[in-house]
Amino acid sequence: MQAKGQIGILMNVEDVEDVLNDTTFPDSLKARIKLIEEIKKFGVDSLGLTPSKNYTTFYNQHGKPLIWLITASPRYKIEPHLFHFPIVGTFPYKGFFDSTKAVTEEKALIKEGLDTDIGDVSAWSTLGYFKDPILSSMLRRKDGSLANLILHELTHGTLFVKNNLELNENLASFVGDQGAIRFLKYKYGLDSPQLRTYQYSKKFNDAYSGHMLRGAVKLDSLYKTFGNNPLPDKKKDSLKNQLIATILGDADTLLAGRRTFTTKKVADQQLPNNAYFISYLTYKSKQNVFLNEFENKFGGDFKNYLTYLKSKYPSL
Repeated sequence: MQAKGQIGILMNVEDVEDVLNDTTFPDSLKARIKLIEEIKKFGVDSLGLTPSKNYTTFYNQHGKPLIWLITASPRYKIEPHLFHFPIVGTFPYKGFFDSTKAVTEEKALIKEGLDTDIGDVSAWSTLGYFKDPILSSMLRRKDGSLANLILHELTHGTLFVKNNLELNENLASFVGDQGAIRFLKYKYGLDSPQLRTYQYSKKFNDAYSGHMLRGAVKLDSLYKTFGNNPLPDKKKDSLKNQLIATILGDADTLLAGRRTFTTKKVADQQLPNNAYFISYLTYKSKQNVFLNEFENKFGGDFKNYLTYLKSKYPSL
């Protein structure tokens, strides 16, 4: 199914050079494609990411999402439900190129008694099995967000450890985040609006991620008081939902003047569940570990740090 979805995209890509030479393609979007080329070159030359043919083709989504991601977790545990795949190993999520199949899968997981979360994603890495294209949706991102995204995905092509998605995604998030800051400083300067915008966004996102990780710990502590019976229970569900509502509601105090879509859900009584918190464990739980090692052992040298990580962990 994954291969079929990828092939369907690859059969409809255009070479970037052809897009740049197309007189009908907007100049503003051509500039965004050229920026992606700059980001990729910076990642290889300055950060030590592995060179590849990724982002040398372009795919026009025509405003439509391409892939839907499902995350699942037990009803009373903060623990990812694992999906098993040949060659690449286990993942705490599962992707679909067909929204109907994604919804069908989600219903089956819910029937098993699992909490689920489903949403579309903006990019993915095929780890070198295919040539990943530039997606048209990428061109709408701000400079810092775009740099983060490209460097994140290129990190997967540099180091990807089988059956350790928490390490893989946390490392890619770390390189994407820190690499984006370095790229913006390099291209625009220390006092640039591009860098200020990204750093403000990072400040909020870091605070929100940290809040959700602490919330996951609180939920885990609550669930340990429930015992080992996994069957649905109204009292347990009530305590669970009360705590989730409190966690999300408290997020409003992180930065003055910023409200999130998630906190609006609290008012609308549309609470997320355990699966919502799994993504923060997968992508953000080891950021301080990487940062401390990167700065204290390697003096902030990306090339040496990635060389060390590649020697420490066997990569696909």
